[in-house]
Amino acid sequence: MNVGVPKEIKVEEYRVGLIPEFTKYLVKKGHKVIVQKDAGIGAGFSDEEYILSGAEIVEKIEDVYERCELIVKVKEPQEKELTFVREGQVLFTFFHFSSNREMTEKLIEKKATCIAYELIEEKGILPILRPMSEIAGKLSIQEGMKYLEKEYGGKGILLSGAEGVRSGNVVIIGGGTVGYNAGVIAEGIGASIIFLEIDEKKSNLLKKRFKKADVLYSNRQNLKKALKKADVVIGAVLIPGRRTPVIIKEDDLKLMEKGSIIVDVSIDEGGICETSKPTTHKEPIFICNDILHYCVPNIPGVVPKTSTLALNYASFPYLKEIVKGEKNWSKNRVIEKGLAIYEGNLKRKFSYNS
Repeated sequence: MNVGVPKEIKVEEYRVGLIPEFTKYLVKKGHKVIVQKDAGIGAGFSDEEYILSGAEIVEKIEDVYERCELIVKVKEPQEKELTFVREGQVLFTFFHFSSNREMTEKLIEKKATCIAYELIEEKGILPILRPMSEIAGKLSIQEGMKYLEKEYGGKGILLSGAEGVRSGNVVIIGGGTVGYNAGVIAEGIGASIIFLEIDEKKSNLLKKRFKKADVLYSNRQNLKKALKKADVVIGAVLIPGRRTPVIIKEDDLKLMEKGSIIVDVSIDEGGICETSKPTTHKEPIFICNDILHYCVPNIPGVVPKTSTLALNYASFPYLKEIVKGEKNWSKNRVIEKGLAIYEGNLKRKFSYNS
């Protein structure tokens, strides 16, 4: 099979879908790997490393799409890329269909086959999404701390506090992988933590791990109380295949102190806040009703070396099965769960409503 690795064209996305180490494995197994020039440079992998691994380097992104049956990426195909997708072509990447109806409809029109990283599920775990969620959760506190600085419009506090001065308050909405890892970093710097979660099992795990944190049932009453205390709010809700529910309404922002920040990690699936809208690493924040919003959909992309390696280690076991051909992966129940579109036919239902 011809496997194509295009250079990501999403704004400030530096990760790459396939590293030289795994390129070498595929080539040894008889596959041809075609990599666009400088596809891996942002993550620290040179064209020379790919060449030594047996890959062919091509100049243009359209050459990758034209010559390959399977495209391995990181982020959803952008508008320009959609013009290159061919009928029957297999795309293996993050898609986040529920936040992008137009892209979904275009891929159906193109009669493409789409296997989504975020939908691959094994034993109740999303193994490819999980390491990216871990990184995003850890970075969410780092970014929240940064933009609390007065220079950026923040309220000018240090989350860790200082001698004789209280630490900051972090409210984490959602106790899954993102929320848990945000909690680890917040606890490590000495911040006060409030978790809001609806799942009893997750709540019990959070209570056991974070002894000093308040773990509350996520309802309107507890949300409003938490927002009044919050310096940083982390949006960490995920419902696979559905748009993230809007939990924080615009009027709720009035409860928060001026200069507080919402880090809406859930923005890649629509976001938990009514006033959230996607931003970029170049311009990551905006201010609405005196509250800072950090809404970057590809948070792990800011640490491309770490996140590329973590992504590849998680995705490659499934890629090894996909390249064996449809007869093989169509019998694989785990990969089948990730199959969102097959030759233009929608295989999963997606919700676009909040």
